[in-house]
Amino acid sequence: MYIAEARFALWADFIERTFLNEGFKELIAKGIINGATSNPAIFKNAILTSEAYKSQLAELEGLSSKEKYEALAIADIQTAADILRPLFDKGDDGYVSIEVDPFLCHDAEATIAEGIRLHEMIGRPNVMIKVPATAAGYSAMEVLASQAIPVNATLIFSVEQALGCAQAFGRAAEKNGKGTDTVISVFVSRIDRAIDGLLATKGMATGLTGIMNAADIYNRVEALGIPKCRVLFASTGVKGDDLRASYYIDELLAPNSVNTAPIATIDAFVKGGDRTMKLPLEEAVIAAHLQQVADAGISMQKVIEQQIHEGLEAFKEAFNEILNTLE
Repeated sequence: MYIAEARFALWADFIERTFLNEGFKELIAKGIINGATSNPAIFKNAILTSEAYKSQLAELEGLSSKEKYEALAIADIQTAADILRPLFDKGDDGYVSIEVDPFLCHDAEATIAEGIRLHEMIGRPNVMIKVPATAAGYSAMEVLASQAIPVNATLIFSVEQALGCAQAFGRAAEKNGKGTDTVISVFVSRIDRAIDGLLATKGMATGLTGIMNAADIYNRVEALGIPKCRVLFASTGVKGDDLRASYYIDELLAPNSVNTAPIATIDAFVKGGDRTMKLPLEEAVIAAHLQQVADAGISMQKVIEQQIHEGLEAFKEAFNEILNTLE
């Protein structure tokens, strides 16, 4: 844990083969990170821009584009899992996440089958299967977690999504009798980027709505007390110079939570971040800000619906680009 007394963890939101064998190990050795996450966009950037994948690709001729992608991604996930294994063995997280095919996001049975298949192919206990928080996703999460497969519920923007995931994990814990490590990944900065321009024109504070929304979700999930389930704050990198680089780590420091962030954001936090716990926030503070947003004529429901749609489409687009390039 980066802040052990609060059980606050930092995970790297980045996977790339050369990095895994160099900077990744250094961050772990220094006690800065104790986990990692990936998604189709991260793998797209890695596979399509790094020279490190060329030699393995040459050995995959004759396979389908999805088989090539999985071979490349699984090799990286296995490497990351092996590097993180000592942390996992001593109970200090040590997880790395891999996402199911985003085109399966509305098919529970296919998501379950792929989640089980990926977990078996990777063959490491410290791998989390990432499942988007859709109606089908809740069903898949429950089945996977009930079979002791760790799950990272992803693309969460709303309280309703977060509670749907938490309740699924709660049912899974009842089924297997012991609980399985799970995280509920709340996307933060995308909400601010979607509405801050409008808020600024009305003279309102910016860079706060994503924080308040995430704080609300954190309070609700923590109140449920689901065994081995934590909130993970994602989409915590800063775009532009309006906010300090470590802003979305500083302002979301919370007991029993994870923040997964780009490497540059993690570096900024380590060098000059504020280690004071900021959450939980009082419900009245959260409600007052969200009411101000509503009074400004912004429908958070519409903003959230748009972000969920755009997030799913972005992952599908990244996945498609990988497959098309690997054909």
